[in-house]
Amino acid sequence: MKVNMEEWIIEADIASMQAAMEAGWLSSEELVKVYLGRIKRHDGVLRSILEVNPDAIEIARDLDQERVERGSRGNLHGIPIILKDNIDTHDNMHTSAGSVALANSYAAADSFVASQLRAAGAVFLGKANMTEWANFMSGSMWAGYSSRGGLVLNPYGPGELFIGGSSSGSGAAAAANLAAAAIGTETSGSIISPASQTNLVGIKPTIGLVSRTGIIPITSSQDTAGPMARTVTDAAIVLGALTGADELDEVTVAGAKHAYKDYTPFLNTDYLKQARIGIPRFYYKDLDEARLAVIEEAIGVLKQAGATIIDPVELPCEKVEWDWHVLRYEFEKYINDYLGKLDESVPVHSLQELIAYNAEHADIALKYGQDTLISAEETSGTLTEQEYVDSLIRNRELAGKGGIDHALEEHQLDALLFLGNDDGDDLAARAGYPVITVPGGFAETGIIAEGGYTTKGPQGISFIGTAFSEPTLIKLAYGFEQATKHRFPPTDFS
Repeated sequence: MKVNMEEWIIEADIASMQAAMEAGWLSSEELVKVYLGRIKRHDGVLRSILEVNPDAIEIARDLDQERVERGSRGNLHGIPIILKDNIDTHDNMHTSAGSVALANSYAAADSFVASQLRAAGAVFLGKANMTEWANFMSGSMWAGYSSRGGLVLNPYGPGELFIGGSSSGSGAAAAANLAAAAIGTETSGSIISPASQTNLVGIKPTIGLVSRTGIIPITSSQDTAGPMARTVTDAAIVLGALTGADELDEVTVAGAKHAYKDYTPFLNTDYLKQARIGIPRFYYKDLDEARLAVIEEAIGVLKQAGATIIDPVELPCEKVEWDWHVLRYEFEKYINDYLGKLDESVPVHSLQELIAYNAEHADIALKYGQDTLISAEETSGTLTEQEYVDSLIRNRELAGKGGIDHALEEHQLDALLFLGNDDGDDLAARAGYPVITVPGGFAETGIIAEGGYTTKGPQGISFIGTAFSEPTLIKLAYGFEQATKHRFPPTDFS
């Protein structure tokens, strides 16, 4: 069967790739080579990839042979995936969180996430650029910038449209069809924001569903990895490969009873007919006209599909002024734990040494300064400060039980509806609750926002639920996706 792979690969989904490999007219090796070719041609503009895996072709070739001899491992067998550069992989790729200080750091072992993906048969195509230290370095740093890789650009309008952070490279790469899917990480909006801005599906899982072992941290209270893909189906497939109990991350042991290895049975378009969705109008008040129109259209689509819309719903935490003490205090402890285990060849082994290294190499390391790192280093690193304890309790109580859960229970809701890259991301992050964003349309106009970028461009629609409600959120997102089909590839990277 003769196929023009350069054309076929654009927007190809995982199921199509698997069907083609099972039929024998496509191999994982060919897939990897096509994606590597696209990266070489297109990523000079986007700067989404920090490095490609020098072993990717060989790994794909071995998986092709395994398919012939023993059969497929499942949905991800031979599928090329991009990983964010804060996810440890024990191979010939570095893990640096975008920092020149860790540019030559090799992980001693796979992260739990990487080991799960390898076991599922995924091919690691490369490491994605990201906002340095997951945007916990400087209050003035642009989303998508790292000292190691430069600034990631949005494929829908390079240099004009906001890219979102900190999983910026993961979003740009998946959106521009430089990989089948990507893995991002989130502390507060870092999966949902770039997925929304690049016309992707992104899932930020419940804390406890996906292990954080071997991922360069900000906080244990909010950090998680999750999938970024072009369809809800592909995101659901990847999510199933990521879950699992990890004894080194105790919250996943407790969360294992809520986990699924396959989320595809929840791809149900009929569920919207019985769904109850809340509209938290307070969080729409600052949207410009174009973005408000996107979410109003989404509400109309959900109504037409049969969903019951409760509009408005109020959250008791709406007017709370949030602080960032949890992140500031937890960062020093957990980054010291990570850096302290790195090989002796790496120049930094603590937050204090990192700050000193950056100061000594300011010409390349400190384009935006490091005030956030310095502020975190001023804490004790013991997590004993009362300010920290109070903030942690406040986040969980007000955002969770007193916020999201209150609204869901009061109105018997399945989920709350937000515009992607908005306040809902942070609310769910503080509670440790899941979010899924799905392409919601394109805003043709916008206002000037962060870094001089305009808010116009792709807009995600996000569904937020209570802890471990991923199955329900996938049903809602899939129904909305199938009713709208808003996803389209960036025209300049076809």
